[in-house]
Amino acid sequence: MNKLNVGVIGVGHLGKLHAKLYKSVENAQLAGIYDQDLEKAETIAKELECKVFAGIGDLLAACDAVNIVTPTTTHFEIAKQAINQKKHVFIEKPVTKTAEQAIELIRLAEQQKCKIQVGHIERFNAAMVALEDVRINPVFVEAHRLASFNPRGTDVAVILDLMIHDLDLILHLVKSKPVKVDASGVGVVSSNIDIANARVEFENGCVANITASRISAKKMRKMRIFQKNAYISLDFTDGFSEIFYIPEPDQTSFKDSALAFSLGQIEAGEQKKDIKYTKLERKNVNPLLNELSSFVDAVLNDKPVLVSAQDGLQALNLANTVLEQIARHQQKLAAIV
Repeated sequence: MNKLNVGVIGVGHLGKLHAKLYKSVENAQLAGIYDQDLEKAETIAKELECKVFAGIGDLLAACDAVNIVTPTTTHFEIAKQAINQKKHVFIEKPVTKTAEQAIELIRLAEQQKCKIQVGHIERFNAAMVALEDVRINPVFVEAHRLASFNPRGTDVAVILDLMIHDLDLILHLVKSKPVKVDASGVGVVSSNIDIANARVEFENGCVANITASRISAKKMRKMRIFQKNAYISLDFTDGFSEIFYIPEPDQTSFKDSALAFSLGQIEAGEQKKDIKYTKLERKNVNPLLNELSSFVDAVLNDKPVLVSAQDGLQALNLANTVLEQIARHQQKLAAIV
């Protein structure tokens, strides 16, 4: 297989970007697109100069893999249909509506020897890429993901819309099992939860405090990681990371430490400790293009995908636990009123 023939199912705002970028992915060929809104699909197909299919079955017959960029409630049935026809699938986050559906897809993919990658795009953000050579061992994590109001996406709670990005990142970085979750949230302008906060304790002792809002005046996508001798700040909007750290005497703390400069010394204690600062950046990073390229590479070269269905399931499980805790908190409030 020299090139991977990929079809895109669902060409709304994000799906259209997927289809467009596949024309820039090395070793990929856009087989065509499908959308329930055939008129919209035909317009986009003309714009992208690709084929439009009248049904999902027709598209599956013409490709090796599909990108599912449809409402979450449809992910399971579409992915199941594709995997049963031995097609590899890329599924936008959240992986499925329920954990049981995700488990079934994982089982089915193993049976059919198909790959599933989940679209947790922040894994490919320049701020994360810049830290690929940094040893991260979080003790405390704080994340803020704030957005201004947009009617698109309000069919689900902000936990599944925005917070799930940070839940996936934190699970990926902490590499420990969540053991306790406290959360609260409220719907302000929609019938779903628009702003929420969660505090997650992990088996290894790490604690994460996560806030997500889609009704904020100012946008923010930041994460702060605190660990022994280091504080790491990730800016997902501008795509860079900053590190404030105390160098360890027996080894180089960070690959780019030669670029760091001193902020001063801590005089207290048995010996003086230098405080250093470095800013890590990766230029010309297109997270979505890199995400799609990694999927194609994994399929063509039979490599593990970078964000697996199991990763997607873990993020979904934690998101659902946050939702459950918010519901309990709301019940307590209702009892008081």
